[in-house]
Amino acid sequence: MTTSNSLFYLEKEEPIKGCLLAMRDCILACDEAVSETKKYGMPCFCFKGKAFCYLWTDKKTEEPYYLFVEGKHLVHPNLESGDRARMKVFRINPIQDLPVTTLNAVFQQALNLYKNGTIKIKK
Repeated sequence: MTTSNSLFYLEKEEPIKGCLLAMRDCILACDEAVSETKKYGMPCFCFKGKAFCYLWTDKKTEEPYYLFVEGKHLVHPNLESGDRARMKVFRINPIQDLPVTTLNAVFQQALNLYKNGTIKIKK
């Protein structure tokens, strides 16, 4: 974890902090080519150097969520687009266990966009 990202997590209050750290672990475990960096002041997860997902918290409720960069290509009932044209979010309840099986399915759907060439990766 980069120092700047560790501050993002550690500055949060429980249960949000623990939830975000568990969310981080979950996404990093989904594929060995996933790495973490920081973009726009938030943790960003990349597949082979290309951003595919961010972690953030709702400004009003403080509830954490995953923000999928190419969400418009993803189909899952837990994904919300709101007023976004490209991205979709997957909200997480910080006082419940992570829905790991569901998350892994969404992660794989998102990563497949990069693996199958739908989203181009610089080589």
